[in-house]
Amino acid sequence: ATAFVQLAPTAPAPTALQGAKEDLVALAEANTDFFGKQIGFWDPLGASNLDFFGLETSGRLPAGATIGYLRHAEIKHGRVAMAAFVGYCVQANGIHFPWTPYPGFTEGLSPPEQWAALPPVAKWQFFVYIGILEALGECFPAGEHYALGGKPGVFPSLKEPNEQMASCGVYPFHGFPLDLFDPFGTVAKLSEEKKERGLRVEVNNGRLAMLGIIGFLSEQKVPGSVPWLTGLVKTLPDMETMGPFVGTDGVANIF
Repeated sequence: ATAFVQLAPTAPAPTALQGAKEDLVALAEANTDFFGKQIGFWDPLGASNLDFFGLETSGRLPAGATIGYLRHAEIKHGRVAMAAFVGYCVQANGIHFPWTPYPGFTEGLSPPEQWAALPPVAKWQFFVYIGILEALGECFPAGEHYALGGKPGVFPSLKEPNEQMASCGVYPFHGFPLDLFDPFGTVAKLSEEKKERGLRVEVNNGRLAMLGIIGFLSEQKVPGSVPWLTGLVKTLPDMETMGPFVGTDGVANIF
């Protein structure tokens, strides 16, 4: 009979931590650059209200975890894009070491062509190393993970690994001489005001760099798609720029 007794309704778990979204809005409104002041908090897709896979609603992750994840992802993608944009400009202008940097290097190639000229094993070395850094980058001390209330954008110390990092199975036995985040300790010495400004500058530059590197690759693949770059970059309409392991570089052909 108890199977037919109506249970008292329970309040649904919050899908977004109000404090997390308020921090996101405050960060956007504190952006003092030209575009930041004009746009403010801009979330046309409603990403700040998302709950990936229902992990927050189910209680498997605390409320606000999705915002923490998205903020961390944006900062990380921005950093990679800044490195890619600068690297593209340097390599495209023929600037390199006076010696042959690596097997497969050919003078006068554009960045995508230079990547294609690398032996497959060399390409896989890049991705294996990136994979190790990605794994170590998820090893945070208790309570410091960006999806569990920690600060987005922080990469845990490689020089002084925490217990989880040291026992994760991919930490090298020889350790690291420098940290990936703030390797020379300059950021740690800054005041809180300068750290906050530095975060805003980094986010702004990262967003521009993401647009910049995609602009380069788009113009190369589809000539004329980025009018400002027409004639400035080498066109490669037949190259699968976004498919770095297409063809003979795939897993099945590496060995």
